[in-house]
Amino acid sequence: MIRTPRRRREEPLDHAELARLLPAPGDPELSSDRLNGLEEHLMTEIRNLTSDTAPDASPHTASDTSPGASTGAPPVGAPARNRAPRPARRPGRRPVLVGVAAALVLAAAGVAGLAGSSGGSGRAVAPPAGAVPAPVVQVVRGSTAGLAGAVADISGAAARAELPEPGPGQFLYVRSEVSWLVSWEGADGKNRSYVDEIHPREVWMSPDGDKGWLMEPYKEAVDRDGITLDDPEGGGRTLNSPSYDYLRTLPTDPGLLLKKIYDETGGRGNGPDQQAFSTIGDLLREQVVPPKLAAGLYRAAARIPGVVLVDDSVDAAGRHGVAIARTDEADGARTEWIFDRETYTYLGERTVQTRDAEGIEAGTVRGRTAVTDRAVVDAVKQRPAGLGDAPPSA
Repeated sequence: MIRTPRRRREEPLDHAELARLLPAPGDPELSSDRLNGLEEHLMTEIRNLTSDTAPDASPHTASDTSPGASTGAPPVGAPARNRAPRPARRPGRRPVLVGVAAALVLAAAGVAGLAGSSGGSGRAVAPPAGAVPAPVVQVVRGSTAGLAGAVADISGAAARAELPEPGPGQFLYVRSEVSWLVSWEGADGKNRSYVDEIHPREVWMSPDGDKGWLMEPYKEAVDRDGITLDDPEGGGRTLNSPSYDYLRTLPTDPGLLLKKIYDETGGRGNGPDQQAFSTIGDLLREQVVPPKLAAGLYRAAARIPGVVLVDDSVDAAGRHGVAIARTDEADGARTEWIFDRETYTYLGERTVQTRDAEGIEAGTVRGRTAVTDRAVVDAVKQRPAGLGDAPPSA
């Protein structure tokens, strides 16, 4: 047998010679807060671009069995602030951007490991700028008892709501107070739960979703004057990148609505039930939803397994209310949609950790929002009467 002689591998360059050939590394210039903001924004874009489909699920009502839950009234969380995360969805971007966004997230994470490090440890010696310790509350167990009655009241109030109807050339305006979890690992290697300070967030969006503007000056990833949400290519609206015009096309019957949600989102997130609940929550958080559709969404949510009623929750503005909630079995985070006890109007959202997981202790408030204004205005960066003027458009 004829054998091909093996080639001897060339000896690698020694470290000194390699160092002379490579350019000197630059110093990181981005602050940790800006890196967190960039990562938050990019991860949100990646989640919005995923559009897999799953088979139908059979929704039914179940009780809250989240481990680590206990009874008792939660104290009011002190004011505090991404993907969580879970920030409100922005207009969809084309799939070709997914790989680029993922690469940028990895690059940002790499620079974050360098910025703020001490003695080559690779860990930040201080939490991100503007972050404060996350509030911790007592976790109250949710129950299906009273859920049906509360949902009937909430959906009835939603159906009767007199919401603004945008005309040609106008924009929907939503103002919120928000705060989200900030990931931070100390120099000692231990994870600590910090949140952004509660701060305002304003969104303008055209009815077709093709034009928009975001102002969240607290975040370094967003210019003080705001950033555009324009979608030059337009069209292609889905449940995960909706517009007001798209929402008006959806069925209002709870059964049909829930089936559509499962069909279009069931292959995403941490299981079809959690993804269905999250999708409805995203539609409520930063949209002006047509009244009959909002009523249908609440009734649909009540049919998702694991959805419960929580007697007391607090939004980012300190307002108490009852909540429709569900715990994500994957990480123990319970998302609560909060409603006024008397008018049953939507107030905001809170996410609470129900068990120790991923370095976050039970009772930690991972995120809070509070919707303070929904209106129709004539231009981006124009605020409703009484809220003052936004910076002039560029």
